Amino acid sequence: MTETLASASTEQHVGVAGVQLHLVRGGSGDPLLVLHHDIGNPGWLPFHRQLAERFEVVAPSHPGYDRSERPEWMRSVRDVAVVYQWLLADLELEAVTLVGLGFGGWVAAEMATMAPTAFRRLVLVGAMGLRPDDGEIMDQALVNYIEYARAGFADQAAFDRVYGAEPSTDQLEAWDRNREMSFRIAWKPYMYSQTLPHLLGGVKTPALVVWGSEDRIVPRSCGEQYARALPNARLEIVPGAGHCLALERPDQLASLIDRFATAG
Repeated sequence: MTETLASASTEQHVGVAGVQLHLVRGGSGDPLLVLHHDIGNPGWLPFHRQLAERFEVVAPSHPGYDRSERPEWMRSVRDVAVVYQWLLADLELEAVTLVGLGFGGWVAAEMATMAPTAFRRLVLVGAMGLRPDDGEIMDQALVNYIEYARAGFADQAAFDRVYGAEPSTDQLEAWDRNREMSFRIAWKPYMYSQTLPHLLGGVKTPALVVWGSEDRIVPRSCGEQYARALPNARLEIVPGAGHCLALERPDQLASLIDRFATAG
């Protein structure tokens, strides 16, 4: 069977701030930067492939996660955002649409506050980064790796399709490393910024905030806060879906992003 442009991807390591970042990219069209969850970047998945039918999809692994080198100096999520701004400059990508998933949504929101008019669109999916008005962000230190990863899925069969019913030892080790890096840069306060709420009002980029109705990781109140704080945003609730929408409902989420990113 002939490999299509959307199904094809390339991998590379790019040096930024003295760190080698692992990067997967594919497709063609307007650039779209996809920033992954705190559980890591599982690779070139159906979600990426569908988006790659319309966009050039760039999917890095965060510094210190999966196959990206760990910067010993890094201590904040805003540091990650600065590294990605540097990456986009080195790749000479302009008018980029940012797609942030969970923890990656926090990074994307920080990036948008640094460059209020630079991005074409901003998509935040179950984004961390804000202190919930109601409820609390699940503390992954209180559960084991598999329990936390499974909590991101309303449909456990979808988890099994991505990671297997019994995740491999390599996957468990990756979750362990990723968790340690999350604690290093997002522990106190846990998974939210005290400054971000005050900075979102300057973002001019049109924004789509997407939340699964059954998200057990980040309360919906955070999505409502993002939608209120961003001047040009709307909130979309996906019924019956959990936190990891890109893994659980890849077609549905990709279609939402496609329509939003190509509108007007």
